Parts: sequence; C-alpha cells; structure tokens
Amino acid sequence: MSARIGVFGIGLAAYWPQFPGMKERLEGYQRVVEDRVRGFGGEVVSAGLVDTPEGARAAGQLFMREDVDLILCYVATYATSSQVLPVVQKSQAPVLVLNLQPSAALDYETADTAEWLANCSVCCVPEIANAFAHARIDFQVVSGQLHEDAAAWGEIEDWCRAAVVARAVRQSRIGFLGHTYPGMLDMYSDFTTMHAQLGAHIEVLEMDDLAKRVAAAGADEIGAKLATAREVFAIDADVPASDLDWAARVAVGLDRLVADFALDGLTYYYRGLDGNEFERLGAGLILGNTLLTARGIPASGEGDLKTCLAMLMMDRFGAGGSYTEFYAMDFRDGFVLMGHDGPGHIAISDARPVLRGLGLYHGKRGAGVSVEFKVKTGPVTILSLTQTADGRLKLVGAEGESLPGPILRIGNTNSRLRFGLGPAEFINRWSMEGPTHHCALGVGHNLARIGKLASLLKIPLVEVK
Repeated sequence: MSARIGVFGIGLAAYWPQFPGMKERLEGYQRVVEDRVRGFGGEVVSAGLVDTPEGARAAGQLFMREDVDLILCYVATYATSSQVLPVVQKSQAPVLVLNLQPSAALDYETADTAEWLANCSVCCVPEIANAFAHARIDFQVVSGQLHEDAAAWGEIEDWCRAAVVARAVRQSRIGFLGHTYPGMLDMYSDFTTMHAQLGAHIEVLEMDDLAKRVAAAGADEIGAKLATAREVFAIDADVPASDLDWAARVAVGLDRLVADFALDGLTYYYRGLDGNEFERLGAGLILGNTLLTARGIPASGEGDLKTCLAMLMMDRFGAGGSYTEFYAMDFRDGFVLMGHDGPGHIAISDARPVLRGLGLYHGKRGAGVSVEFKVKTGPVTILSLTQTADGRLKLVGAEGESLPGPILRIGNTNSRLRFGLGPAEFINRWSMEGPTHHCALGVGHNLARIGKLASLLKIPLVEVK
C-alpha cells in the first residue's frame, strides 16, 4: 500500500513576466521534490505550481477529490498566504511546508534579483505558518537545502513513510475471533472507538467461521503447510506428530478465514470447555498465526485488539512487531526479559525459530505446539496502544537494545531487553503511562517515525526514557 501525497509548489504570478524562465526553473525544482517523494513510497498527486488564489482553490479541490493523506507545500519562491491557505483547507490533510533552498548560499557579489527570488523560499514561510495557525491547520515545517541535505530529506522521508502507515491503519480490517481473555481489564476494547479514532474496521468473527474452514482443509493443503513448517522451524523432538498435523490443518483454515474476510490483522481467544471442538481449535492456532504474522498479518492472542493494531503499525514500518509482555526483571545484568506464548514475528528472530510441544498452555486450556525464539540483537522499539480514562487512544513507546544471552526454554518467545534505565525505574515509568500489559516489539529505533504517525492519526505518543 502507498500513501497519496499531495504536492504543490507556490510562486507569485507577477514574477513570471518580470523574470523570464523563472517559472520553468522552479517547476524543475518541484519535479525533484516529487521524484524524491515517489522514492519514499508515496503516490504523488501533483497540483503543479500554484501562483494565484484561483489556482489554489483548484488545487484544494484536486486534493480533496483524490483523498490525499499528506500535503507537501513546496515553497519555491515568495507567494502570498492567500494563495496557499485555500489549497489545504478543504481536504483537512496534515501539511508539511518544505522550505528547501536550492543553493547553499547566494553569491552576494553577482546574484541579481531573479537569482535571489529563486532562492528565497524562507521569505514567506512565517507568513504561511501564521495563516495555518489562525486556520487551525495541522502543519510542520522542514527547512534545509533542496540538494544534498540528508537531515532535511530524512525528515521528509519519515513523514512520507508515516503517511503510508497511517493509510494502512485507516484502511485496515482487523478480525476479532472469539472474546477477550476474561478479567484482563486493560484489554477490553470499544470497537466503535477503533472505527472513530483510527478508521480501522473491526470484523467480529465466530469460532464457527474458523471451524467450517478448518474442516474443509484438503490433504494437499495440509501437506504443503507441514512442508512450510519443517522449512521455517526447527521442530523439537517432543512435538507429537498428531499435534503438528492438527496445527497445520488449523493453519490452512486460518489462511482461508483471512482471505474470505479480507483481514489485515487478527486478534483471538476462546476458552473452550472439556476438550470440545473450540478448545481444540484454540489450542491449534499458534503455528498458523505465527505464519500469518510473518506475512504481515499480525495476530495477537488473548483478544488484545489494541496490541494487534500496534503490531500492524510496527510491521508496516518494516520493524516486525511481535506480541510481547514483561516476563521478569534481571537486576544482576540490568535488563528486562520480555516475551509471550503464542505467535511471534519470526521475521525478526535472531535464529531459526523452534516449534516445541507443550503438554499445557499456562492459564489456557488445551495443549499443542508453540513457538520459541528471541529477537535479533541490536536496537529495538516497544509500542503499546492504550486508552485513557476519557476514552482517547494513546501510544506509549520506548527504544532500547536486545541483548545476547540465554532465554527461557519454555516454548515462548522471549528476549533480553535493556532500555537505558535500570529495570525497576523503567517499569515504574512505563507503568505510570497506563499502558496495556502487552505491547508490540520490533527491531530498530522507530519512535521518530512513530511520532509522525501519531501526529497523522491525531493521537498522542509518550516516549518512556
């Protein structure tokens, strides 16, 4: 999926007859901007060089019609704010004002008025900012050079990448299979809130929907899924063949469920009873949901819808996004052990993940195969989507490091993570933000981009550090 990025340059029509060739020169600079944006994953919707209030209104109609996710206002030279504001008022998309000067500095001895005007992007930026502030337009300013400015273009790239993820969130369809784990008050979710504040669609699913598709799984499909499992995982000797076969059959059913309901993510839990069909289905989900997560369809257990959406955000940034909670504090070596039973994002595993056979799932009914791995060593980010007392969604994040070393061999994903604070102080600060007890764990330091995503989604991000 790509974001639709509206791009318009600005100039003053009065300049063109006074300075022949200037308009064409500035249009060339704008093409540089548009080409760079395409390279950042954006689908450019160009309104060209806007130089009159009438042109501004036409550009605004274009951006509204094309449903752009972000607008880039390239300040090519001086322009009055009256020909800028109408472009952005109708679509209500966030705006990035690009103050990118073509030359590093003017040649003060030889530059004439035309040369100065071709480099005077800074001149009207405060005027534009004033107009946007009065009109309550969400905007940011990026100042720098048009050419060879890694910092400025890195900032623009982050905004464009964030716009891609924002569109993915707004257009996502998340399946909710079963119910939330009883008693986990932090995880209960108001589906309408997700529709209203994020634009995500929540598709309520019954276990019967899955059971029907699992029953229809053919021998060839199951065989292919078993072959995939043997290729992807190191399968421990304690895995009973019957449990592996059942997990493969359920995985085929999950693939059909995802396809039939056009799902971008899935959260699930069902308690079951006395070994009945739904208990057996619930116990067989881990393999299939791990493979779905690796394909970019994040699956979160225990009916944790908010963490599923956080995982989707992390995945669309290319960071992974594995279902995680706090396991233990290590005061000797100064890290926090984090992981979870159930599916993980095996694309960010530090080695070939292991399938283990578990005679019981702690706190859950049934038995079967489970996934064990740890996240690659190096920089990591954790992200929680939570909800405040007044009903507003809120992101909580932290950047840290995944450390080498042994982990628990209990058929769960778990990793040794350090966050720049002692374990006790980090947990204190994290907890005071009211997060859910689960979060999405991804590789790399991603909060700069996630902060821009939060701005585009109009929800706050708190960084714990």
